[in-house]
Amino acid sequence: MKVHETRSHAHMSGDEQKKGNLRKHKAEGKVQEGEQSQKKAKSENDNGRTVDGAGDVASEYNEFCKVVEENLSVDQIKEVLETNGQDSSTPQEILLAQCQDLLFYGALAKCPLCGGNLICDNEKRFICGGELSEWCSCVYSTKNPPRKDEPIKIPDSVMNSDISDLIKKHQDPKSRPKRELGSADKPFTGMMISLMGRLTRTHQYWKKKIERHGGKVSNSVQGVTCLVVSPAERERGGSSKMVEAMERGLPVVSEAWLIDSVEKQEAQPLEAYDVVSDLSVEGKGIPWDKQDPSEEAIESLSAELKMYGKRGVYKDTKLQEKGGTIFEKDGLLYNCAFSLCDLGKGRNEYCIMQLVTVPESNLNMYYKRGKVGDDANAEERLEEWEDEEAAIKEFVRLFEEITGNEFDPWEREKKIQKKPHKFFPIDMDDGIEVRSGALGLRQLGVAAAHCKLDSFVANFIKVLCGQEIYKYALMELGLDPPDLPIGMLTDIHMKRCEEVLLEFVEKLKTTKETGQKAEAMWADFSSRWFSLMYSTRPMRLHDVHELADHAASAFETVRDINTASRLIGDMRGDTLDDPLSDRYKKLGCKISVVDKESEDYKMIVKYLETTYEPVRVSDVEYGVSVENVFTVESDVIPSLDDIKKLPNKVLLWCGSRSSNLLRHIYKGFLPAVCSLPVPGYMFGRAIVCSDAAAEAARYGFTALDRPEGFLVLAVASLGEEVTEFTNPPEDTKTLEDKKIGVKGLGRKKTEESEHFMWRDDIKVPCGRLVPSEHKDSPLEYNEYAVYDPKQTSIRFLVEVKYEEKGTEIDVEPQ
Repeated sequence: MKVHETRSHAHMSGDEQKKGNLRKHKAEGKVQEGEQSQKKAKSENDNGRTVDGAGDVASEYNEFCKVVEENLSVDQIKEVLETNGQDSSTPQEILLAQCQDLLFYGALAKCPLCGGNLICDNEKRFICGGELSEWCSCVYSTKNPPRKDEPIKIPDSVMNSDISDLIKKHQDPKSRPKRELGSADKPFTGMMISLMGRLTRTHQYWKKKIERHGGKVSNSVQGVTCLVVSPAERERGGSSKMVEAMERGLPVVSEAWLIDSVEKQEAQPLEAYDVVSDLSVEGKGIPWDKQDPSEEAIESLSAELKMYGKRGVYKDTKLQEKGGTIFEKDGLLYNCAFSLCDLGKGRNEYCIMQLVTVPESNLNMYYKRGKVGDDANAEERLEEWEDEEAAIKEFVRLFEEITGNEFDPWEREKKIQKKPHKFFPIDMDDGIEVRSGALGLRQLGVAAAHCKLDSFVANFIKVLCGQEIYKYALMELGLDPPDLPIGMLTDIHMKRCEEVLLEFVEKLKTTKETGQKAEAMWADFSSRWFSLMYSTRPMRLHDVHELADHAASAFETVRDINTASRLIGDMRGDTLDDPLSDRYKKLGCKISVVDKESEDYKMIVKYLETTYEPVRVSDVEYGVSVENVFTVESDVIPSLDDIKKLPNKVLLWCGSRSSNLLRHIYKGFLPAVCSLPVPGYMFGRAIVCSDAAAEAARYGFTALDRPEGFLVLAVASLGEEVTEFTNPPEDTKTLEDKKIGVKGLGRKKTEESEHFMWRDDIKVPCGRLVPSEHKDSPLEYNEYAVYDPKQTSIRFLVEVKYEEKGTEIDVEPQ
């Protein structure tokens, strides 16, 4: 075996990363009131001094710790812990601290969430070292841990030691002081915070979060502690609010300050998150999860995908330049990718293993392991093996070490059992991920210029076959690490993701958990989800709105991008061969541009302009204009003639990311993946449309620097029977089974007197948006749901451009 290169950094295992490095405790305690009389408030320390009241408990404890450390051996310390049912397998310095705490304050009870052992974390809180499941370490934490209400059990070896009398004084639970760590203040207590710009979470989300953690939110900058902005505001020159904050000398910080302060339960130094100082560190080289989202986005969009699929040789090996290919034997490809997301321990890691054959060379083994987004500190090695069987044996051994499972059953039958603190395989498919195989920016213009299709259609297909829309979609979702091909996953892996999501959705319907038990339930699911859907910024989801945005919607987008990857394939070759026409043929549809002088075009523009309201991103509003309209005819989509045979037809708007559009054209609409009591999902596994272009525009909007998008107009047959709802239905399964047409009544509706018919009997609910009588509806606009894809027919694709309206508005969150 010959080692070519090694770039290895200390990589801590799960056991080594246990939170808390318990040192000698020097925390304040408090004598329990009511349990001791004033006479008992005075006690003697080991030197015979009298200690007055609870205020001196801390100093008494420090003296106690010194005596224990000087007089008890490591074996005695372990014996004390084991006798009292505590963990004695931790490092020596932690053992000592645990023993001192136990002998003075009493034995800790088990974790109320998982039954694990509690330990002190950096003198600030007690945390649990156990596991909620094989996916997630326990998230329990407290400043006031539960303790056993029983006398301390003192082993004979300690009972016969020189300090037995001192220890006996704390043996009775009635005479023990109560230990509470740190301050109970919330991180934003006493702070007034102002928000501005497009943050990764809505202003309403952060308002609730800040208030929950002791702070308040202001629309102005007058008298605030700081202004939280997106750094994109600096590039745009900033708003008047930002300029005013700078003139007043107020700190202007990134959203990461809020995120880190909440996570660490302590307000972080403002200067470390400054976004307007020219002395701030540039994003390059900083781990992605430590960068501001805007800086991360720049790196993400410019990053090259390093492995495009099951046969992709990892880019950093540089072996593909020498003709390297993935080693294959007996039907097995020796190329594996793994993910580990444990939000209980704050771990988010990936691992790559490959055997690569190179012409006129020995077999090469590549191994890389590191934190997602922190390439500079990853452990990496490339080794050359002369003995093929030995290389295979080592590959299999590493697989078992990393996952706790055997390689052959996984690779042949996809049998796997997740083990605590172990990685889980990401099941890559044999193909080329769209971020690698689709057209790059430099190829787009040439490809369109040499395309034989109508120029408008060529430009439309160019957008769908370009890397950009897929990179943007994955970046927005935080599913954009360049090391693993999330757009080229097997159907088995996607099915596993769907099952995990649906299982949790069902659990939510029956759970009655609250407080830390509810947080634990969400943390466990989030760890599972982001292990399967590996992310640059995994988060602990907290409610159904976050579940819809970061799990359900994310799943649908990744599913559709996987479809796009398979259809687009490899377009990295010569664009003179007209690859756009080739992909257009594979779509199996006919796309035509609509004449701007036609009645259909005028009708569509009117429908959009009448039912549109500006998309609001923080304090900026965006209008929309129609660039082009396309008609679609496809064998997989019901034709207009077919849909006209059905009853109760309505022309409705459907919102879609550009990244999902190719799949809609290629396969037709799919129902929502699950049922959640939020817009878009509240009617279960349905195809949902709206009579308001304003609703669809929210989904079509992409980014400030990418103003182009698409809205879909489809004819939906609601059937003979239409059920109306003003609140999420409790039972969506019945609606799904009976395929009943549904109308969700929003707080706004289109003026019915302005509605008209199109193509004889298709209703167009084009009318001014006016308040409805349903002021308490969770829906802002009317939504329509059908459960059979044969009841919807995509008719038009409306290419739009979002334009800043030029006015800045301070919005009071509602």
